Amino acid sequence: MEKIPRLYVEVSPDECIKEGRVTRDCVIISGNVEVWVRENEAVPEFVDTKKAKVLGKEVYDRFYLYVDRTEGKMIKDAILVLPDGRTRIHLKKGDELMLLPVEGYTKTLIANVGNRVRKGDAFAAVTTRKGEVHYLKPPKTGTVVFIDEVTNSPHYVYYILPEE
Repeated sequence: MEKIPRLYVEVSPDECIKEGRVTRDCVIISGNVEVWVRENEAVPEFVDTKKAKVLGKEVYDRFYLYVDRTEGKMIKDAILVLPDGRTRIHLKKGDELMLLPVEGYTKTLIANVGNRVRKGDAFAAVTTRKGEVHYLKPPKTGTVVFIDEVTNSPHYVYYILPEE
């Protein structure tokens, strides 16, 4: 069974914290300390929620809502926890992502979320109606953070966080 990543997105503290308890799973970042708190747990006393940044758990499939798709930039801070539970990708507001469409008669996704794709590596393949196969390669090395299955057409868009 393939698990999906967990997504935490920046919210106002009032959206996640009521009377010293969290109303949904969240991450509270105070200075250089991250506190991971589950729904209904109390916020630790050492955390000043007025100065902290709060990221609430969000449905992973809604990732695209936090990306300005015209500029390819993150609209809010986010943390992506990959299915292994150990790997975390921190995305900051303003981080630029590569949005790479996969369009064709038949599409084959090669890279999955969390995979690092190098500049010369194929992340997807498309087959034309004539049977020609074209491999899609990213312009820069990066990590796949989201694959959007475009609902109004049978295409995909890869969201890749480029390396510096």
